[in-house]
Amino acid sequence: ALCTLAGKSVGIGDGVKVELTVLYLFTFSLLACVFCRKNDDCPNKYGEKKTKEKWNLTVHYYCLLMSSGIWQRGKEEEGVYGFLIEDIRKEVNRASKLKCCVCKKNGASIGCVAPRCKRSYHFPCGLQRECIFQFTGNFASFCWNHRPVQIITSNNYRESLPCTICLEFIEPIPSYNILRSPCCKNAWFHRDCLQVQAINAGVFFFRCTICSNSDIFQKEMLRMGIHIPEKDASWELEENAYQELLQHHERCDVRRCRCKEGRDYNAPDSKWEIKRCQCCGSSGTHLACSSLRSWEQNWECLECRGIIYNSGEFQKAKKHVLPNSNNVGITDCLLEESSPKLPRQSPGSQSKDLLRQGSKFRRNVSTLLIELGFQIKKKTKRLYINKANIWTSALDAFRNRNFNPSYAIEVAYVIENDNFGSEHPGSKQEFLSLLMQHLENSSLFEGSLSKNLSLNSQALKENLYYEAGKMLAISLVHGGPSPGFFSKTLFNCLVYGPENTQPILDDVSDFDVAQIIIRINTATTIADLKSVINECYNYLELIGCLRLITTLSDKYMLIKDILVYHVIQRVQAPFESFKQGLKTLGVLEKIQAYPEAFCSILCHKPEIHTLPDVKALGFWNSYLQAVEDGKSTTTMEDILIFATGCSSIPPAGFKPTPSIECLHVDFPVGNKCNNCLAIPVTNTYKEFQENMDFTIRNTLKLEKEESSHYIGH
Repeated sequence: ALCTLAGKSVGIGDGVKVELTVLYLFTFSLLACVFCRKNDDCPNKYGEKKTKEKWNLTVHYYCLLMSSGIWQRGKEEEGVYGFLIEDIRKEVNRASKLKCCVCKKNGASIGCVAPRCKRSYHFPCGLQRECIFQFTGNFASFCWNHRPVQIITSNNYRESLPCTICLEFIEPIPSYNILRSPCCKNAWFHRDCLQVQAINAGVFFFRCTICSNSDIFQKEMLRMGIHIPEKDASWELEENAYQELLQHHERCDVRRCRCKEGRDYNAPDSKWEIKRCQCCGSSGTHLACSSLRSWEQNWECLECRGIIYNSGEFQKAKKHVLPNSNNVGITDCLLEESSPKLPRQSPGSQSKDLLRQGSKFRRNVSTLLIELGFQIKKKTKRLYINKANIWTSALDAFRNRNFNPSYAIEVAYVIENDNFGSEHPGSKQEFLSLLMQHLENSSLFEGSLSKNLSLNSQALKENLYYEAGKMLAISLVHGGPSPGFFSKTLFNCLVYGPENTQPILDDVSDFDVAQIIIRINTATTIADLKSVINECYNYLELIGCLRLITTLSDKYMLIKDILVYHVIQRVQAPFESFKQGLKTLGVLEKIQAYPEAFCSILCHKPEIHTLPDVKALGFWNSYLQAVEDGKSTTTMEDILIFATGCSSIPPAGFKPTPSIECLHVDFPVGNKCNNCLAIPVTNTYKEFQENMDFTIRNTLKLEKEESSHYIGH
């Protein structure tokens, strides 16, 4: 019957893909929730409808959450929203023996919590009879006779009042469908209006529409059965929602502009460069028009100057500092006891209290890095880099007294011992990419994939840990690649502090220390444990981890002490130095303010996908598809390196944007300074693929050989 109906809707033979898609969507819409037996897909009313094809299971989120005999025993990603499949089946079996007091059908999984009340019902039936479901605490439900009500001592409203959300007039009498604000006596709402607003605003923005109170208002609305999801507001999740805020004001607004080219003319590093007001940023002036000697000199527009001097505080306006998370109570979040059922949270969401205290909602890491990039001035600093000795030349450039991290960076490649002193333009992203690769493999870090800081006394003496942190910060802000090799332990130490971080065995790169920990952990008797301790007595005494062993479980505390010493305490001096370097351009403060965003680029290597903003047709499109499918000897990373010099897409994006051009040449050409790839125009795809593979593969091979040749000499 389904196939026949689907065939009629699209026409049998019109296309297998279209027919199967329509059939799948139609079949999905008919799948009924195992609790309420309804196939409605209405997120605002019943919550998200989730289907697990593997277990042939479909549920409404609210039906699952409010069921009386099930608890959330798994993690968010396990089962369905943290409810295990076996528990769901047990609850369905339990509910099959209970009859709904509304529709008289079996499967009533929700019961009224009032003492001696034996009413059971399906979630949709409960909504129909105006039951109240509380999406907080123990997720209680109340039937129509025992539901909570709003009590008003006196009703002085003789006329209708508007709902403060939809503005339709309602009778100001509390009922199931009409609710009053607990903090504003003249604020009335439709229940449906409140529920829609709560879903869109989320827990961080749902508040009284009159006085903006959130705590008292949310507490009352939860009591009255309004579901407030713990997520960001829908408008916060829109891509590029606040893109206009990233635009700079570039216009001279003084009364008499002296520039002959007009008020919109802006010439960097000249007297016609536009300087913005340091207070509001929404007014500007040419340097010459306000008699400013340099771009660094402060300037305020007339409006801001009047406000500053009329306030009676004749002090220079202070610069805004980046947010600091030192005052955020991490332990408050860690010690908070949670309910056995938890409302569904967005992936990786932080504690509600932590987000509220710091007012730091999850944000895109690209936007955060763009904001940090506003510090970069138009003044340019050229770095002379020897590719054969990338570390030493970078170190010399960054330690130069004329180097300023906030200056724009230009790169020129030079060859050591070149008598002619020749130089040629280089790619900033290629330079930063090579620098990050060197850091990852340097002796400053230890570990295979996820790395921690090592203890190198010579590097500590030369202050190289500070320089490494500084280089990482500069790379992130100036559009370089993300490191991607931090261990979770190193990242947590930077964000939450070493005292709040517990290392694991994978953090130990020293084979002998790892073997000691493994032997202690595998000891099955106190005698075995004491034997291991006696063998390692000198080492344990040296690191201060000797302890009295009375029970076998004491081995866990001993292991913890060894891990903390080896991974954290042993490298305390390098860590503090590295941390200071990472404060360059405010990067560390930003990481501590938005740990979720930065964890993805500091602890994980980015996946390589098709180059953005490139619209390709024909052979190029087929070639990219072959590369992605693994049918070519070339990888997507090879193409990126060939065209841009960067092995991965930088978190802040490419500047300039990568581009493709078609040239009547036999082989491709990569311009790393402009991030441009010129592809050949050939007669056949086979010829196109062979020329692309040959050129890219051999070019990268030659560059590696040249690099190793220079290093060898």
